Amino acid sequence: MIADRKDDHVRHAVSQRRADTGANDFDCVTFVHHALAGIDSDDVSLAVDVAGKRWDTPLYVNAMTGGSAGTGEINRKLAIAARETGIPIATGSMSAYFRDPGVADTYRVLRQENPHGFVMANVNATASLDQVRRAIDLLEADALQIHLNAVQEVVMPEGDRSFGSWPRQIEHITANVGVPVIVKEVGFGLSRQTVTWLRDAGVTVADVGGRGGTNFARIENERRPAADFAFIESWGQSTPHCLLDCAGIDGIDIAASGGIRSPLDIARALALGADATGVAGAFLDTIVRQDTDALIAQIRTWLDQLRQILTVLGARTPAELAGCDLLITGDVATFCALRGIDVAALAHRSPWWRESKDRGEVIHE
Repeated sequence: MIADRKDDHVRHAVSQRRADTGANDFDCVTFVHHALAGIDSDDVSLAVDVAGKRWDTPLYVNAMTGGSAGTGEINRKLAIAARETGIPIATGSMSAYFRDPGVADTYRVLRQENPHGFVMANVNATASLDQVRRAIDLLEADALQIHLNAVQEVVMPEGDRSFGSWPRQIEHITANVGVPVIVKEVGFGLSRQTVTWLRDAGVTVADVGGRGGTNFARIENERRPAADFAFIESWGQSTPHCLLDCAGIDGIDIAASGGIRSPLDIARALALGADATGVAGAFLDTIVRQDTDALIAQIRTWLDQLRQILTVLGARTPAELAGCDLLITGDVATFCALRGIDVAALAHRSPWWRESKDRGEVIHE
């Protein structure tokens, strides 16, 4: 039954992506173009510091799947792509492994195919400490992801209906595992209050996981015989909402996932304050419709294009994108007005005209 559900999730996620119009709240975020801000591409580094480690890029393969023969093969292909491109990767929820150790290889393959990469084990907020340790050991994981999916669970016909223990369990796990803890939403967003709580609980990274990408409320509703939960499919905050809401929270790294469609969206997320960006749906679609080589090529192209975006914007590192001028419009601007966020200040923060005086370029006659 669990294996069937895992396969259902993949099938619905791919179908949903193909039917998507492509628009989301990242379209409300625009860079102000300064025509003389550009730098040399060779001066750009994509390296970032996340979860106490140095990553070569601000891009990672976010949690997707595992638990059946078909999803195990998807994980194998994803792991190869992560290995060949040098980007971190997370496994999907390991709940199926806790119920049936016989599916261990569908998760373990991430480490087998990517022995030296940064690998994250993914569990839900009800996992026991023993289960968490088993998951970390199975993958020799560099970090632990705990996913929050209350909205998905209430729509899921066989889902959980008890969430009151989640905060206490997150604190318990965080205090007793030997790897960094990442807490992520699955597509409904993390508010400022939630991220602040996670920081105070000792969590290392908050992945805001906002609305705009794969919609698990829609997926679970499609699995319901009466499909009677359509009214909840637009629940939550988008990824740009969450990033703006969480701006300035110290003491915790911020990751952005949910609706990342292109290198431009990666740059937008980083400019909104993310330390790294996770992609799932776009990469899953490539694996299912094409194959591993196509995904490797896609990731390499995205990283090269991201480098060129930084070059034009005058950002030597992903962190410097947080100083670029941004125009926030539409529904995102409305959200910010209601949450008391000053978006006008974001349009006037670039220092490029001051820094350009000190670059020391040699002019050749």
